[in-house]
Amino acid sequence: MSKDIINLAVIGLGNMGGPMAANLVTAGHDVIGFDIHAAAPDGVKMAAHATDAVTGADCVITMLPNGAILRSVAAEILPAMAAGCLFIDCSTVDVISARDVAADANAADIVAVDAPVSGGTTGAAAGTLTFMAGGSDDGFARAAPLFDIMGSKTVHCGDAGAGQAAKICNNMILGVTMIVTCESIALADKLGLDRQKLFDVVSTSSGYSWTMNAYCPAPGIGPTSPADNDYKPGFAAEMMVKDLGLSQQAAEAVNAETPLGAAALAEYIQFVEEEDGRGRDFSAMLPRFETKPRT
Repeated sequence: MSKDIINLAVIGLGNMGGPMAANLVTAGHDVIGFDIHAAAPDGVKMAAHATDAVTGADCVITMLPNGAILRSVAAEILPAMAAGCLFIDCSTVDVISARDVAADANAADIVAVDAPVSGGTTGAAAGTLTFMAGGSDDGFARAAPLFDIMGSKTVHCGDAGAGQAAKICNNMILGVTMIVTCESIALADKLGLDRQKLFDVVSTSSGYSWTMNAYCPAPGIGPTSPADNDYKPGFAAEMMVKDLGLSQQAAEAVNAETPLGAAALAEYIQFVEEEDGRGRDFSAMLPRFETKPRT
């Protein structure tokens, strides 16, 4: 347990925030939670309002859907937080929102760290998330023991907003790579190549990737993945739409050319909004490509 952090508040107790809060309880922290929809995880005491949750907390952790909600929640809770309180936002949001909220926190003598995560619901439950942190050296040092409880790897990426920048770039790579992995498997099928043989080659050759080796979209190939559970989401396709959208918003803001990121976003939007992708794992692109003709 962190020496100076005993009482924690966690706001946002959904598929990610709930297991993260539960792991903090298991590690010996007193955790008060707030969520407008989700039930209390085991051991988490629920507050009636967000401001009630953060009052008296040594650290506040948020896991929220988007930048607009983060801004709204921060405006509500910052005045109720004690000076010197640590504020860790684990949401995946746009870089500008992360930096603006950090500035508001610093103005209120609150120590802010943006720390989006990678690892999905499985990593949240197992305590094996990767945290990409942005903020001051002092803030990161204070947050590090909590990251060690909830995750297995943490990288201090730089100042405020740097964690979000790293997450956005990482997930743009992830989205693009998953699409080409699914395309390649579907192509191999049509060429008469056995999927296991393709995996055996690619997983040990220059086509190696996380989407093939660790999260293979083909059922029965490689380690267990959502493909082996009828594509029930570990990371939902609509969340990939969100993250790829953030990447393109960021690219436009800094005039960066990202043609493959833009193309991947268009594919996932079509998959989610016009096809059967909503509520399925982002790797369910494979059955889509299995039947989709060349255009």
